[in-house]
Amino acid sequence: MPFPPPVRRLTALLTAALLLAAGHPATASPIALDRDFPDPDVLKSGATYHAYATNGGGRHIQHATSSDLEHWTADDRDPLPAPGAWADPRADLVWAPEVFDTGTGFTMQYTARDRASGRQCIGVARAGSPDGPFRPVGETPLLCPAGEGGAIDPSTYTEDGRRYLLWKNDGNCCGLGKDTWLHLQPTSWDGTRLTGDPVRLIRQDQPWEGRLVEAPTLVRRAGHYVLLYSANAYDTDAYATGYAVSPDLTGPYTKAPRPLMTTDTFSGAVHGPGGQDVVTGPDGRDRIVFHGRRGRARVMYRADLGWADGRPVVRGSKAVYEAEGARLTDATVREASAASGGRAVGRIDLPGSSVEFRVFAASPGTHLLSVRFANGSLDSAGVPAAASHLLSVNGAGVGSVRYPHTAWDHWQTAARTVELDAGWNTVTFSKGDLYAELDFVEVG
Repeated sequence: MPFPPPVRRLTALLTAALLLAAGHPATASPIALDRDFPDPDVLKSGATYHAYATNGGGRHIQHATSSDLEHWTADDRDPLPAPGAWADPRADLVWAPEVFDTGTGFTMQYTARDRASGRQCIGVARAGSPDGPFRPVGETPLLCPAGEGGAIDPSTYTEDGRRYLLWKNDGNCCGLGKDTWLHLQPTSWDGTRLTGDPVRLIRQDQPWEGRLVEAPTLVRRAGHYVLLYSANAYDTDAYATGYAVSPDLTGPYTKAPRPLMTTDTFSGAVHGPGGQDVVTGPDGRDRIVFHGRRGRARVMYRADLGWADGRPVVRGSKAVYEAEGARLTDATVREASAASGGRAVGRIDLPGSSVEFRVFAASPGTHLLSVRFANGSLDSAGVPAAASHLLSVNGAGVGSVRYPHTAWDHWQTAARTVELDAGWNTVTFSKGDLYAELDFVEVG
């Protein structure tokens, strides 16, 4: 939620101090590969994870390997020594690879500059090993809708023995001013031929998305199709990751009310998170890999990924839980124009009053709990005074949250660490000293 700059600065400093005091690093998500490695795509082959990325160091495609998703070794070889004959051979024009195992070899789908149209388009290459070298297939691009700005950001999805290509029409390029759509299109099993027409899934239509959506990733969890995507300008802090959900493969997809990962949800520890991919770790649990900016580089990050009834939750990226959506006992929802959503919870005044939140953790351990509150309490002498709520997690008391005096309807943030189990947890606020109202909590 947007806070005034002084509050944001105070919250960031408090967050860092709390994490360091608890013996945890202030970074919200660990860096997996500390070098320029944009748009990471991860494939597991045997016991080895292979990561591929947009061009760098003179290579058309970058490649790195790992046994655990945490420690990576970069490969100085170029797994795609040359793009197809249809493409400009310049390495800096090759982007966002997707690599998958077909059972009889490996396919790479990549973005390169089409000589004929001057647009970025999607090509295909094949190899017998995930290390490459990948050799181009075909004399023309796999997909090149030049009138729609070209096609970029290939991604694959399989279901019931069928393979699909996800892609973006690059409508924001070249001054075209066209909408950017994420598409789903059937292909042959080896991904070298289109076998049907594309279906449009989503386009840019939310304020946070700016002029574009891109970088689609599709997974199915808990009976839901979850389409993760990136949006806004890739070279700014506004770049972020969102998601949309559908009960059916071809939609319609409903976007989440808030983005999943932003610079702010990581409290500035990751800048411009995007270009994401989902991969299963050695322990059988999902991870999300993505890039974030560090100076001029976009390095690869890794975070635990959980599914709250089929909706993604990323460890380290704050998720918001509104107080009016919590379970209330002897407390009241009231209109509050300055609060998130225009409502807050007050009158948490009686010995039995409580506000019980259900919050989700992608993995167990220490999490930062941030509480947006207002406190207009006066002591017995009529002097502004601090207030508190007693706090319990999963039924066990863990102390309290204290709130300095702010005046009513002047919302600020208090923060402390809590231990959460993987999955759903109950976090309960009950009557403490004097009085305070709750707007929402964030778990990060």
